[in-house]
Amino acid sequence: MARMNGPVKGGGGPPGAAGAPEGGRGRGERGDRRGGPPRERESRSALYKEDVVRINRCAKVTSGGKRFSFSAFVVLGDSKGKVGFGQGKAKEVASSIDKAVRNGEKNVKAFPIVNGTVPHEVEGRFGSSTVRLIPAAPGTGVIAGKSVRSVLEKVGIHDILTKAYGSRNPMNVVRATFDALSRLRTKEQYQVLRGVEL
Repeated sequence: MARMNGPVKGGGGPPGAAGAPEGGRGRGERGDRRGGPPRERESRSALYKEDVVRINRCAKVTSGGKRFSFSAFVVLGDSKGKVGFGQGKAKEVASSIDKAVRNGEKNVKAFPIVNGTVPHEVEGRFGSSTVRLIPAAPGTGVIAGKSVRSVLEKVGIHDILTKAYGSRNPMNVVRATFDALSRLRTKEQYQVLRGVEL
């Protein structure tokens, strides 16, 4: 009986050890998918163009030292009225950007654009950041800061005046810009909402 129990226990060890490589393969596969193979990157670039707004380096202090990771904030759009933003975190910069792009694809929305500018003046807020969008005549260009410009160019606006108030945190400014875009309505949309001729 001792001999029978011995092999059984010993045999129980190898499956566990064999199970470890299987788990290792699973982690490797997940790592490859999360890292984003070049094929996925090419297919995404065909639909949307991304712009990295900010990359933060995070550090976790452990008994063995510091473990670094990177957080990316990305804006992406097709320059034809659709734009979105996303965030991603990974141990490498490229992987964090890929995650942010995949997350941003889920948040892409369409916004109204009239003759390359916004239909009317509008103001958006997020936290302590406020962004005002003002229509401009053709040829004016995009008069905006880096964070606001990244959103407006990706949505397809060519002529606009902007002003940012309060916090200048890039992520807050981008979210405030999206809030302003979500408040836009065209003349036709107002006619349907109010039921009157304008």
